[in-house]
Amino acid sequence: MANSYFKGHGLGNEYIVLDPDDLTFALTPARITRICDRQNGIGSDGILVFEDSGSADFGLRIWNPDGSEAETSGNGLRIFALYLHSTGRTRKKSFTVETRGGTVRVETQHSQSDAEDGAGSVCGATVHMGKATFRPETLPCTLEVDELIEQPIRAAGETLTFTGVNVGNPHCVVFRSQDRKWSRDDLLRLCPALETHPIFPNRINVQLAAPTGPSKIRILIWERGVGETTSSGSSACAAASAAVRLGLVTSPVSVESPGGAVLVNVDEEFNLTLTGPVAEVARGTFSEAMFREILNADD
Repeated sequence: MANSYFKGHGLGNEYIVLDPDDLTFALTPARITRICDRQNGIGSDGILVFEDSGSADFGLRIWNPDGSEAETSGNGLRIFALYLHSTGRTRKKSFTVETRGGTVRVETQHSQSDAEDGAGSVCGATVHMGKATFRPETLPCTLEVDELIEQPIRAAGETLTFTGVNVGNPHCVVFRSQDRKWSRDDLLRLCPALETHPIFPNRINVQLAAPTGPSKIRILIWERGVGETTSSGSSACAAASAAVRLGLVTSPVSVESPGGAVLVNVDEEFNLTLTGPVAEVARGTFSEAMFREILNADD
């Protein structure tokens, strides 16, 4: 159908999926922002745009609700896998997806796990997220160090220690001991300043993290171009890889956020796999009134 959309979520982290072939308008940053607006649009933490790929089974572009483009998204890739199956674009349980952050392999889990032809609705997915790196040039970060391991940073009048990691997109992970819990007030106070800190010229995703067991951590999440979110697959991967690197936990790591828990495996070379649930929210078409609002967003 013309101007149709698909919406899904991974532990409360929502994305709208669009196929440009189904749209009668071009996507621009202003139009993306209008669609994602929770009062005047459909409401979403971002938009996933289906693309053809010359090197993978499928291509994907990921847009934040402020109109900026993201390199990758663990939750977004799981939602994209659900979309591909639910709309009949594939029956494969394993396939590759090309993103700005690199090509990844996705393996779907189904409600009928014994269905050899891929029948049964997708209820979860494992994403091979690539390799974590702590080198400053990959974020980028302007600090002149070999690796961004426990580096000091000052934000919102407080001196903190962060570990910088790239998992296809850039992250700043700040740990506390497990007996000192991070609060939402901490997130809202510290993370806007960390996201836009001058040492991160392209801005940064932020996780406030703490170990809660030998193989468990809890995180609060601030996404670049989004703000506070209940869950983020790439954030879980970043925090898990940083926690393993610092010797705080052992892999596989259960990463709990306000939306729920995902499992991140970190191997000896810091290759990452992310496993978590996914669910469909809605399908529909933009109303005539919404269509006019989208078209007028660039004015």
